[in-house]
Amino acid sequence: MPIEFSKKLTAHHTPIPGVVLYDLPVHGDNRGWFKENWQREKMLALGLPDFAPVQNNISFNEKAGTTRGIHAEPWDKFISVATGRIFGAWVDLREGPSFGAVFTAELDASQAIFIPRGVGNAFQTLEDNTAYTYLVNDHWSADAQGRYTFLNLADESAAIPWPVPLDQAELSEKDKNHPRLADVAPMPPKKTLVVGADGQLGTALRKLYDGDPSVEFAGRAEFDLGTEESFTARTWKNYATIINAAAYTAVDAAETPEGRRAAWAINVTAVARLARTAVEHNLTLVHVSSDYVFDGTREIHPEDEPVSPLGVYGQTKAAGDAAVSVVPRHYIVRTSWVIGDGNNFVRTMASLAKRGIAPQVVNDQTGRLSFTEDIAAGIRHLLATGAPYGIYNLSNDGPSQSWADIAADVFELSGGSRTAVTGVSTEEYFQGKAAAPRPLNSLLPLHKIQASGFQPRHVKEPLADYLADVLAD
Repeated sequence: MPIEFSKKLTAHHTPIPGVVLYDLPVHGDNRGWFKENWQREKMLALGLPDFAPVQNNISFNEKAGTTRGIHAEPWDKFISVATGRIFGAWVDLREGPSFGAVFTAELDASQAIFIPRGVGNAFQTLEDNTAYTYLVNDHWSADAQGRYTFLNLADESAAIPWPVPLDQAELSEKDKNHPRLADVAPMPPKKTLVVGADGQLGTALRKLYDGDPSVEFAGRAEFDLGTEESFTARTWKNYATIINAAAYTAVDAAETPEGRRAAWAINVTAVARLARTAVEHNLTLVHVSSDYVFDGTREIHPEDEPVSPLGVYGQTKAAGDAAVSVVPRHYIVRTSWVIGDGNNFVRTMASLAKRGIAPQVVNDQTGRLSFTEDIAAGIRHLLATGAPYGIYNLSNDGPSQSWADIAADVFELSGGSRTAVTGVSTEEYFQGKAAAPRPLNSLLPLHKIQASGFQPRHVKEPLADYLADVLAD
């Protein structure tokens, strides 16, 4: 059967999620033919994942009827026919609702197919001297075979209509003895690693992902961001995503010589290592940023505002953001005034209200609280929906408030009086104290993350819930 020439490059989706069949333009004349088998820019424009291939393999098959599979490897594959013709069969062997879904097609040199990790691949040659090629995004190794998932070519539930009956085809003994679908252990998804998992945000992420075996949590004891060994000792091919919930957040201490070194080590050097790891292994990196990357002279801070940090803490967060921005698959989640487990402003004000102490609180710094439950939920949303990569502001919703406004709300919800809180300027509050400079305006507009389909809660709801728990202790 002759190859069809001059087809338009076209993508055809299939019943298996992520499996895409491509028509390739093949240009021929009296000398033969030429095609662009893999053209990254054009195929990305059609929606092909940027899967970063690293190895090219070719299977040559001398006789028609040669049958191979069904093998699900732990990497993505871009498959095409170099010469000849095949009947291809693909079965979803991944954990999830599409497990067992089947797609079949005949392919010649004018077609190619993208097969995600965990989808079983099989083919039967329809012509002699057929060459079947694989572009893969991980290097083959002997230990990788232990991570394969297999399905029997004759599985009754898949019911693949092989053109050459299997009892007349050329098969290997191994392929004859693979399990039926009912006995296949589905391939689990790649894992998400949460580093800094013992902090405020890490605690919220633990609660949110509780029971999800694909999410792994690492505190400092399990993953020390300050040591190179933590990065080199891990098998990154088993991971898809890193969520960085670690940070040095002692704003005033960062202005001291010791604090400055610690802030740069955690917020910049360690983040640069994470970014390098994500680039080298084609991972998604989620990183949490701060309103402190701005000087606060503007009333609001959209995602595209150039950074202008005032103090050491803000400078290190801005530098960490810059490192993360080079990762092709990154989310920088920019927050303000974070409230979660442990000591924080809301908990302190509730304690003062309970003890009948009337505080002076800064009234010229304005912004919004960001509860860690909502930050964690926003991160999960971005990852689960595959939102466009980049920077997203994420705080709770509601009007901009001063710290004094929030303190008054806390006093009222704690059974105290709003009038117990006295507002003072930042200059008055820190007079005679060693303190880092702070942005006066920290309001982060939420339009971008709302447009992605995520609506942060109005601050009144999580504040009331949080105080109910605090007051119950």
